[in-house]
Amino acid sequence: MVPFAGILTATFLPVSIFLILAILLALQSAWSLVDGYRFLRLVRRSRQQAPGDYQPFCAVIIPAKGLDPGFEVNLTAFLAQDYPAYQLILAVAAEDDPAYRALEQRLKELPPPRADHAVKTALVVAGRSEVRGEKVNNLLAGLKAVEPAAQVLVFADLDATPASDWLPSLVAPLADAGVTVSTGFRWYLPGQGFASRLRAAWDTSIATMLGEHSHNFAWGGSMAIRVADFRRLEVAERYWASTVSDDYALTRAVREARARHAAGRIRFEPRCLVKSREESTLRAFLSWANRQIILTRVYSSRLWWMGLGSYLLYCGTFVLGLALIIRRSNHAAGSVIVAAALGVILALGVIKARLRTVVARAIFPEERTALDRNGSCYWTLAALVPWVMLVNFVTASLTRRIEWRGVRYELRSPNEVRVMR
Repeated sequence: MVPFAGILTATFLPVSIFLILAILLALQSAWSLVDGYRFLRLVRRSRQQAPGDYQPFCAVIIPAKGLDPGFEVNLTAFLAQDYPAYQLILAVAAEDDPAYRALEQRLKELPPPRADHAVKTALVVAGRSEVRGEKVNNLLAGLKAVEPAAQVLVFADLDATPASDWLPSLVAPLADAGVTVSTGFRWYLPGQGFASRLRAAWDTSIATMLGEHSHNFAWGGSMAIRVADFRRLEVAERYWASTVSDDYALTRAVREARARHAAGRIRFEPRCLVKSREESTLRAFLSWANRQIILTRVYSSRLWWMGLGSYLLYCGTFVLGLALIIRRSNHAAGSVIVAAALGVILALGVIKARLRTVVARAIFPEERTALDRNGSCYWTLAALVPWVMLVNFVTASLTRRIEWRGVRYELRSPNEVRVMR
């Protein structure tokens, strides 16, 4: 009896484990697909609505370093927002940065402000810091140049292209006193190379996590907050004093205030998704992706653990399923069941990924030709994304060191950074 029991266990136990994992993963994938349709409906509904008429004087602070592809196009877009009056503050770490001379020259060439479109500009040099990230240090320097009349602070990145209605769309939700932070996110458009297309598939899988719910996070390339709330939360003094991540720190400030029963939430505005397009090597993409997940591990550990569990479930289920198919190759019925389960899970993932192509066409109609040509990468490369993610999450479990714009950092805790130049 014992040998027979051992044979039964060896035969059926792995299949039983696989079926349990496959059911869990299928349920997770089905829920994710439903969430994808919700995201698409939110985007379409948002595109049909006017931004709103809450347009107080605001200060837009943008850190800059180096001359990224699209530098001129992006700067022009930030200078030409469909907004009556705002201040654009550009902050660099040093005057020897190539961005400084380019920005200085461009600002000198600006035409005088029109009566219906007054844009005030400032260029500040932040210097170096040994206790925080260079980007955050630039933002803190930019805050010192904000005019007293500003009621809203807006933060953006110069490596993305905003639409002309980006600023009014980002500021308008702050008319609701219950909204503390309004945010968008980046949306990578596929380039010509494999790495840039894989990055587009990888990053948009994160973008679609945002929505009409209470667990949104702020993204530093497109976020706004009232000046009064920024001061009340002591963001500059408490949360940006020694950090690399401006957006995770701001997210934590809002959530900790809410935990103390203070009102406020982070509102995602689909109209404020900004497009990025940049060619990349596979090595550069993996380094960039690893940095995103290392930042998540340090500054949002709960989200990191949830992501690690999700991708372990996905990849573990597929490894076990493929092993069973190979092992049971002479048991056709069992192999077909396992293969069918894996096929259903893959199909659910591909269907959701195809929604991202639909979303991209809805948000960026001017990119229709490029998306018709390369937009299939959002779903054709979807099956690779979980495996890349697992590599990123495992890497993040092994190191807290990152390199960002030529500067190396050791992230010792959410409140302690070691700058390793």
